[in-house]
Amino acid sequence: MKWIVPYIWIAGGLQLLVASSNVFAAKMFRYRESLRTLPVHLAEVFVVLGRSVSGFLSVFWCGRLIFQLFFYDWELRRQHRAFDVLFLFAFAYLVVVFTIGALRANL
Repeated sequence: MKWIVPYIWIAGGLQLLVASSNVFAAKMFRYRESLRTLPVHLAEVFVVLGRSVSGFLSVFWCGRLIFQLFFYDWELRRQHRAFDVLFLFAFAYLVVVFTIGALRANL
C-alpha cells in the first residue's frame, strides 16, 4: 500500500495547482462581467451552485473543527500545541469564509 503515497502527494499538488490557477482565470476570463450579461435566471444557476458548494464546504470544515476539538487525543495536541492552534485557526477561518460565501447573496 505504500506505493500509492507518492501518487497521493502528486494528486494533492495538482489540485493545489488547479485551484491556484483559477484565481488568475477569474480575472483573465472576466467571470463577473460575463455573468452580468446572462439572463437573470441563468446567472442565478451559477450563484446557487456556488452558494451550495460554499455551504457544503462550511459544514465540512465545521465538522473537521469539531473533530479537532473533541475527538483528537488531547495529549498529542498538547505536545504539538503550535500545530494544534494553527489547525484550529485554519479550520475556523475556513468555516467563517465559506459560511459568508454561502449566505451572502451578492459577492
